[in-house]
Amino acid sequence: MTLSNWPKTTGDISFWYQDIGGFPPPRPALEGDTTADVCIVGAGYTGLWTAYYLKKAKPDLNVIILEAEFAGFGASGRNGGWLTGGFAWDHERYLSNGNAAGVRAMVDAMGISVDEILSVASAEGIDADILRTSELLIATNPAQLHRMNTEIEHRKNWGEASRIRALRQEDVAARISIPGALGAMEIDNVARIQPAKLVQGLARVVEGLGVRIAEQTKVIALEPGAAKTDKGRVTAPIILRATEGFTATLPGSERDWLPLNSAQIITEPLPPEVWQQIGWNGREIVGDFANAYCYCQRTREGRIAVGGRGLPYRLGSQIDHRGTPDSDTIRHLIRILNRHFPAASKARIDHAWCGVLAVPRDWCATVGLDPKTGLGWAGGYVGVGVSTSNLAGRTLCDLTLGRDTDLTRLPWVGRRVRRWEPEPLRWLGVRGMYALFNAADQREARGRQTPSKLATLGHWLTGH
Repeated sequence: MTLSNWPKTTGDISFWYQDIGGFPPPRPALEGDTTADVCIVGAGYTGLWTAYYLKKAKPDLNVIILEAEFAGFGASGRNGGWLTGGFAWDHERYLSNGNAAGVRAMVDAMGISVDEILSVASAEGIDADILRTSELLIATNPAQLHRMNTEIEHRKNWGEASRIRALRQEDVAARISIPGALGAMEIDNVARIQPAKLVQGLARVVEGLGVRIAEQTKVIALEPGAAKTDKGRVTAPIILRATEGFTATLPGSERDWLPLNSAQIITEPLPPEVWQQIGWNGREIVGDFANAYCYCQRTREGRIAVGGRGLPYRLGSQIDHRGTPDSDTIRHLIRILNRHFPAASKARIDHAWCGVLAVPRDWCATVGLDPKTGLGWAGGYVGVGVSTSNLAGRTLCDLTLGRDTDLTRLPWVGRRVRRWEPEPLRWLGVRGMYALFNAADQREARGRQTPSKLATLGHWLTGH
């Protein structure tokens, strides 16, 4: 890549904060010991949604949220802006904690989360560049087309037949110009959002309901009835962990959920003549069926944001430094931009950033509350957290209030899986998996008619 096309800004959390004029004013840190009815650790989507529903259900409840940085510092302020109602991750694995009917009910509940988020945003006056659209996952070679058709049948079998369809090559071309596109899977009832606007708006709403958000307050230990921080101790009968990819930073939790890295670049606003070549007038959220897939959106002001896996995992469950990606990852994302949107290949790249998402050992999300200890959790969204976090927040609310509801009976509730292997095994496993995915994509790009078996080996390596 030429230096002239190198991002103007790297890191600095994400472009989404630059887009809203910078970071929010800091909220006060915890000042010594205090008490609460419910203490939530993490002021991202999960923690904020949980607090929102708790206060709506019981306005006099004393709820405090502890945040090591600022509300929306993590994935909630860095993600690709896909509000999909997607499923995390493997339907069959949830059968260990339920039955097929329960898994299909969970699919429905995930989908409902899209309408729920949009409804709350409208009712509470949260402007997050929300645009109802559809999701297009493009197949650009025969092997990807084979994988696409298999995925469509799989999703239909698990209850998504009404919102999913296959598009032919000519149908795709009428919507968006992506070289080599042979077809696409279209999914209805999704939305494009501006992530930082959503999380900051939600934080303001939650504060308005009387929730205290203590920022710059790092939790150093969790135990039944208390959260210990570097600023004091919070005593509460219910302690809810909503730390997603940052769970690995909690002492003793390095192997609970793996912090998988994802990164994005974003172009300058593109001129009308470039958009005439690309199309994309429906502003669909767009991805592909590569094994090491990408995710893209056309933003409010006509930029293209491209995301994907670059450096997938850092040894020892390390976290990036304030969203700064490595150079190889940036080059990888620019190559994706140039491949899928060649008309934009000369556009200036304004920003590149990265963040982490949580991956449980079985790649399936989970939520729960232990009534004996009062310790609860939610997360492991594996990249579809914008919508899944809302369902988690509603579920944690019901669990906290002791309600027996349809949500608390879903098969992801109370699931616990084994921990990730010690280092360097998990580093070797994840790096090996993505090396195999990339090798498989290269073979498939050369004309394979069916998916490469290297990808199958990659899935086996970490149980993906």
